[in-house]
Amino acid sequence: MVGAVGADAALASVSAASVDAVGVADAAAAAAAAACCAPTVREAIGADEAERLARLLKAVADPARLRLVSLVAAHDDLEACVCDLTEPLGLSQPTVSHHLKVLVDAGILTRDKRGTWAYYRLVPGALGSLADRVLGL
Repeated sequence: MVGAVGADAALASVSAASVDAVGVADAAAAAAAAACCAPTVREAIGADEAERLARLLKAVADPARLRLVSLVAAHDDLEACVCDLTEPLGLSQPTVSHHLKVLVDAGILTRDKRGTWAYYRLVPGALGSLADRVLGL
């Protein structure tokens, strides 16, 4: 019995030492994390805003669409007829129309039908604030 009591006492002291060591390790890890992790200085974008930005970024992530935005921006008054946009891209008219629709749906361009032609215009500030919105500035 004496040996069993001694073993129980030894086990209790080892368990207490382990708990103390774990507690010290946890405290050290928490202190290290607090020292290396900078606090946030502005609010990150929420889920709804991330969805809107993803649609916008997806719309301009296509090379043909980027060229279309550039072509429209290169015209007087930031407006171009669809008849002036097809040939420079080297794509078929239905393909160009599809890309233009994606840009209109994303809010980057507006469409104005005049007779048989459609004219596209850049939406003021649509792309200018993109970086600000992503970075939360």
